Amino acid sequence: MTLPRRNFLHLAAGAAALPFAPHVTQAQAYPSRPVHLIEGFGAGGAPDIVARLIGQWLSEQLGQPFVVENRSGANSNIATEAVVRASPDGYTLLLITASNALNAATAMFKLNFDFVRDIVPVASIVHMPLVMEVHPSVPARTVAELIAYAKANPGKVNMASAGTGSLPHMAGEMFKTMADVDLFHVPYRGSQVFPALLAGDGHVYFGPLVSSIEYVRGGMLRALAVTTATRSPILPDIPALSETLPGYEASAWYGIGGPRRTPQDVIERLNKQVNISIADPKLQARLTNLGGTVFGGSPADFAKLISEEIKKWSGVVVAANIKRE
Repeated sequence: MTLPRRNFLHLAAGAAALPFAPHVTQAQAYPSRPVHLIEGFGAGGAPDIVARLIGQWLSEQLGQPFVVENRSGANSNIATEAVVRASPDGYTLLLITASNALNAATAMFKLNFDFVRDIVPVASIVHMPLVMEVHPSVPARTVAELIAYAKANPGKVNMASAGTGSLPHMAGEMFKTMADVDLFHVPYRGSQVFPALLAGDGHVYFGPLVSSIEYVRGGMLRALAVTTATRSPILPDIPALSETLPGYEASAWYGIGGPRRTPQDVIERLNKQVNISIADPKLQARLTNLGGTVFGGSPADFAKLISEEIKKWSGVVVAANIKRE
């Protein structure tokens, strides 16, 4: 999920160039010291960039630094547990991602916490598509052609993923179930996926748009579809997978959460400022450049999304007969 270095530096520079808000909120009871925003996938990927963009904006709005900490590992569970164990005072926050819902649905990891019980949703920020992409050697230029090819060659088409239970894996399992095709799942460590795809060892991958787009634009991989319900403005000529499989939707999405028992007034203050931030055209433009679409709402709205995502992915686990540990 790592961006090519030149793209990351460009986006990071863009984040640093965001203008200061014209009226910085005067210091109130919260926050009165730096706030730590923990994300679970490491520097250079979309989660890190989203965290730094929203963190800088909140810093400018609230008058205190929002310090992004990268604690990668275990599909974001290391970062999540760090926030679960933190004091519930609003000074340690989590960048919630779709992986949190997947972890709750798949139970692939033995956890010392319950995400739904122990993390309180604060505010949603943005969602982004994955790209269904194939190696150029695969004789399919449309989703329908890939389905036909896979049915003619059951088990011979390798579906790469960034690890069992990851979003690319689960998006692929949903596709397999809805299209009724047999793809052979080959999990890789995140950084190994693209070398395998470019070498032709992996045939199809449901990859994050941010890390996929340069390979697609360069012709090294062929995009067949995006996985959001509608087309992406960054790849407007690439159809949504739902145009072939109605009802298909698999997004990477991001928001902010805190430890259970975080004070309600802190939650409401953060929620208000996140919604103000993502409504600003300049921040929206930065997120759109990542392929994202902002979506705000109340903490209850975000909690509803998380609940619906857990239910959706739990259904995929059952339909695909994915083994739980």
